[in-house]
Amino acid sequence: MGHKKTVPAAWSLRRTRYDPPGLDEAIAAAHGLTDRVENQIAIAAELIGLPEDEVRGRVLMVQARTRQSRPGLARGRQPEIVVVKRRGLRAT
Repeated sequence: MGHKKTVPAAWSLRRTRYDPPGLDEAIAAAHGLTDRVENQIAIAAELIGLPEDEVRGRVLMVQARTRQSRPGLARGRQPEIVVVKRRGLRAT
């Protein structure tokens, strides 16, 4: 019981890889956090590390594309709510 396990030597050579998010990923994350376009621009710019002016055009383009693909939501309608319930097992 007194035997201690040591960390293998190969583990000390490991390095954590850091990949900053791409522009599309940052915009998607910002879109999921808030509905306000100006806040989305600020969030996406902070995630990528670019000025807000460079991100603004792309965010507005994605916003316009989203509105076109979901015309029912753009007119002020609420999305349809679907409730899925799990039924118990049937006795046979």
